[in-house]
Amino acid sequence: MILPFRTDDEISAAIAQVGRHLAAGKLLAYPTETVYGLGSAPTPPALAALARLKGRPEGKPFLLLISGRRMAEEWGLVFTPSATALSDAFWPGPLTLVLKGGEGRLPDALRGREGGIAVRHTSHVGIARLVAALGEPLTSTSANRPGGPPAPGADRLVEAFGPEERSGELLVLDGGVLGNVPPSTLVDCTELMPRLVREGAIPRAELRRAAGRLAP
Repeated sequence: MILPFRTDDEISAAIAQVGRHLAAGKLLAYPTETVYGLGSAPTPPALAALARLKGRPEGKPFLLLISGRRMAEEWGLVFTPSATALSDAFWPGPLTLVLKGGEGRLPDALRGREGGIAVRHTSHVGIARLVAALGEPLTSTSANRPGGPPAPGADRLVEAFGPEERSGELLVLDGGVLGNVPPSTLVDCTELMPRLVREGAIPRAELRRAAGRLAP
């Protein structure tokens, strides 16, 4: 199924249906401020279903979209001074932080090799509203088959994931066609000194202008 997801009214109408869909362990495709994403509720069965849909290799984790630092802390994630400064400067926005914590609250399948969990407070208005309404994080990975480019819109998404959309396993939120935007910048904040993992939409120089010595 495809739901329109552009106007305030469309977003409001979609939220309850999306909540029921995710609660049933099913999967979601949706726009973000960078690319279209695929996601699920943060539970082991839903993560396993998302990995199968994506063709994700075992041991490669997904990130979480959150409604802000408070939600991350409620789920046990820990903000170092660097993570606090960077989130204050760039959230909501295309900055993903890898944080320690969440043991016993979030599935270990979300953890990378460094032991942290990647999180982002999205600046996409509709998805930010959705995550806040759900009251829990939404998992996220780019909407593409292995080796292919991320889908720029709902039509391409359905071309790539048609069987899953038609079966009702995948619900698609149509937020229009997205521009050619770089992926989020990724910073590992699991240690006291942060490490730049991927320079994306926010350049290193901008991180340093905003956070000074607390930036990577």
